[in-house]
Amino acid sequence: MTAESQRAAEGVATAIEAAAETGHHGHGPHGDGKLKLAVGAVGVVFGDIGTSPLYAFRETFAGHHPIEPDRLHIYGVLSLVFWSMMLVVTFKYVMTIMRADNKGEGGSLALLALISRSSEGKRWTWPIVLLGVFATALFYGDSMITPAMSVLSATEGLSYVDKGFEPYIVPIALGILIGLFAIQARGTAKVGALFGPIMLLYFLMLAGLGILHIGNNPWIIVETLNPVNALRFFYLDGFTAFIALGAVVLAVTGAEALYADMGHFGRGPIGLSWLSFVLPALMLNYMGQGAMVLAAEAGPRTELISDPFFQMMPQFLELPVVILALLATIIASQAVISGAFSLTQQAIQLGFMPRLRVEHTSASAAGQIYIPIVNWGLMVMVILLVLGFGSSSNLAAAYGIAVTGAMFIDTCLMSVVLFTLWKWPAWKALPVLAVFFIVDIAYFGANLIKVPDGGWVPLVIGLTIFTLLTTWSRGRKLMQEEMAEGAMPIPIFVKSAANSATRVPGTAVFMTSSSDGVPHALLHNLKHNKVLHERIILLTIKIADVPFVPESKLCQLEDLGQGFHRLVLNYGFMQPIDVPEALMRVTSCGGEFKMLETSFFLSRQTLIAAKKPGMPIWREKLFAWMLRNSESAMEYFRLPSNRVVELGSQVAI
Repeated sequence: MTAESQRAAEGVATAIEAAAETGHHGHGPHGDGKLKLAVGAVGVVFGDIGTSPLYAFRETFAGHHPIEPDRLHIYGVLSLVFWSMMLVVTFKYVMTIMRADNKGEGGSLALLALISRSSEGKRWTWPIVLLGVFATALFYGDSMITPAMSVLSATEGLSYVDKGFEPYIVPIALGILIGLFAIQARGTAKVGALFGPIMLLYFLMLAGLGILHIGNNPWIIVETLNPVNALRFFYLDGFTAFIALGAVVLAVTGAEALYADMGHFGRGPIGLSWLSFVLPALMLNYMGQGAMVLAAEAGPRTELISDPFFQMMPQFLELPVVILALLATIIASQAVISGAFSLTQQAIQLGFMPRLRVEHTSASAAGQIYIPIVNWGLMVMVILLVLGFGSSSNLAAAYGIAVTGAMFIDTCLMSVVLFTLWKWPAWKALPVLAVFFIVDIAYFGANLIKVPDGGWVPLVIGLTIFTLLTTWSRGRKLMQEEMAEGAMPIPIFVKSAANSATRVPGTAVFMTSSSDGVPHALLHNLKHNKVLHERIILLTIKIADVPFVPESKLCQLEDLGQGFHRLVLNYGFMQPIDVPEALMRVTSCGGEFKMLETSFFLSRQTLIAAKKPGMPIWREKLFAWMLRNSESAMEYFRLPSNRVVELGSQVAI
């Protein structure tokens, strides 16, 4: 890792450590019954992993690296699927990693916050920070492939209802996906109420179809649960078993969503719904697919393995099953899209991304947000993926590497948590970590074989987003350092400027992100216009980690003397920011505010790329482009356009 990368990571760590002190409160299971939350979790958390039976078993045998569907391989694969779910989902995520929450919140960034808080500024944390940021970047790649893969795989089931659908599979999938992205701006609160019942029905359907075929071979249950079958598969056919892992991992894609969504439902309800309902339903379906294929002769067996999920349907249930599968994949896609919105908002707050327009679509659910640029960017990429790959089988080659990469990084972060935060002794931590690392490395290694067939796509997406995230974080830190060098303390400025500058009637509001020092816009106004208004407000906006801030705590006011006041406006994350409306309620700093007599001064920095020991020129130009395209402060704070004065300055980093 280069020194430049180390400096970037150290800059990122500062923002994360600050965020660690203020993690989210109030998204956990407060007051609601555990059973109710468990049902809700089925509708939101398990959509991705729940749609895996549509393609995971098929891809193991009929994918880009086909395997002979004989008794040894089918029992071996089913055993691998079961023990993967137990080791990866149950033991790793539900029982271990989900215990590492940042005040109720989960996800890679939550783990990073825990590490930053416990490391107390140790320099060795910078590689861990970069790993966590890369896991975040990989999630975006996953959020593009998941909707394309899941919706396309379900739409392909229409060809079993009527062969006439075959030429229209891709157009129908594109129509569904475009419609899904188009409705995001309206919010999903009303539709979301149907997610739980639909997914409950879907998992019951998975279990029912599986039981229908297990009746022909009940012994398959014992063979699946027996780990000897998985070990025998590796012993007798090692390389084939290793390749099979690249497809078997498709059965556990979505496991990381359990941890990321923990803040909405809590560890207990997610664990309850997984162990008592979702896991049994999934395994019954996988075993049913295996039993159906084994019951067939050699010739028909090859045909069945080409798409076992849709061929296990009784003829009279074909259309209802396909429709239910389509609904489930839409719900899984919705969960991933919502996750991308939430992750983006979190990245903005942590200083990884420039300010973007974030719209709240529900007054009761904090997670119901909409970010237009993320929504349309995802839609374009999903359309390109569907058109570029053309089928779910081709997309499966690209699917998995982002997920296994993120899972491996979660284990790396977890190892730091075990030793530094939880203080586990080596004899206890090392065996647990050894199991997790062996499983993760095996899956990630198996998926590396897919890189030439399409696995390069999520890697390129992840590296691109990783570059954007670290460039913004590093550039922002360099710019703040450059501007802080010439900052003047407020008391000194008030004493000198109040006595020397001409005072003019009216109110001037200077927006500043820092509660220390003199805003640059104020310095530039005095330098160029040689005047100061009678009343000067240094205004800072702070977003709390609660949905609504009571009106009594909206304003914090400090009289600095000589007509200068420092005002802090506190908002909850669900409250729209409206600065003029808030100022109308402030009367204790020299009288009420009249908008016709109030001017808002904003500082706009123009970045100049310079050969300084900060970032390479190409990254400085990239940062400057991101800075130019960030959301306008005037629109973001709802300032009256005819009362805003922007004062620009050039900053070289």
